[in-house]
Amino acid sequence: MERGTDRAVLVTGGAGYIGAHTAKALKEKGFLPVVFDNLSSGFREAVRWGPFVHGDVRDRAALREAMSAYQADAVIHFAGLIEVGRSVQRPDLFWDVNVGGTAAVLAAMQDAGVTRLVFSSSAAVYGQGSRGALETIPETAEKAPASPYGDTKLAGERLIEAHCRAFDLNAVALRYFNAAGADPSGRIGEAHEPETHLIPLAIAAALGARPPLTIFGDDFDTPDGTCLRDYIHVNDLAAAHVAAVELALPAGAFEAANVGTGRGCSVREVVDAVGRAAGRRPPHAVGPRRAGDPPSLVADPTRAQGLLGWRARFSSLDQIVADALRWERLPAYGCGARAPVSSPVSEAAE
Repeated sequence: MERGTDRAVLVTGGAGYIGAHTAKALKEKGFLPVVFDNLSSGFREAVRWGPFVHGDVRDRAALREAMSAYQADAVIHFAGLIEVGRSVQRPDLFWDVNVGGTAAVLAAMQDAGVTRLVFSSSAAVYGQGSRGALETIPETAEKAPASPYGDTKLAGERLIEAHCRAFDLNAVALRYFNAAGADPSGRIGEAHEPETHLIPLAIAAALGARPPLTIFGDDFDTPDGTCLRDYIHVNDLAAAHVAAVELALPAGAFEAANVGTGRGCSVREVVDAVGRAAGRRPPHAVGPRRAGDPPSLVADPTRAQGLLGWRARFSSLDQIVADALRWERLPAYGCGARAPVSSPVSEAAE
């Protein structure tokens, strides 16, 4: 199968939220994004910028065939399970898919002679920590995952680093914080079901598509008492992945970098931003804290800025909310696709 003149990048999980935005960003930079996805949580409609290969990330032979058929220069590995709560209930599935899938990707890369990997990691590798409310998290912070999901992300990083040393691969693990927003074109966006992320839930509450939002605790040691999170626009995340693909690294090198803004936004700030954008403040109530919620998770993005020459460009809270609102009002796929929401959706907040 011919790939044309573009440099091919295999994007596992490329039909998902961040994967689809990254495929678009790759295409815009002259790459051919080859999406490899089993559509268990992604959407075929989100694959718009290159070929689609239906397959399971644990299938080494299928991965190898896709890499070889398109002569892939690199792999960006998103595919995996992401729901933290579900990982507590079914850790077996998360280790099988997340760690087993990463092992299969690495083995297929060796089979196909592909030496560059960008790995979708997570701030979950840091766990809850004991840092102050206004303290940012550097890559050197203690790795103490608080969930099986975080365990599998850290295990994936360690497996990749070991393969880099042993087999002369090179890899970048991007540990990102709270992905949010949507592409301004309206062609791709966030479409999780069930939805667990604060911004789409708050928007849905303001639009009346879900019950009122619950704020889990207002007595944290933060400026307004609610949790602080580092929200990064999905297009900024996509740009970081493209920069990582383009980064010149020697054989055997492994790098890890946080992708965030370095600024924490509180739950109340999110509620206010949604109110400004939607013209109606999300109805909400304060509930008790959730077990295991840290007061603050905010990236120190200095390393990504230096290593990748990357900075967040679209991640003001108002822009994130405006782009997410545009998508939520008229999603192109997922629940409510092409069914405009005009009147007042929500459940729990992050």
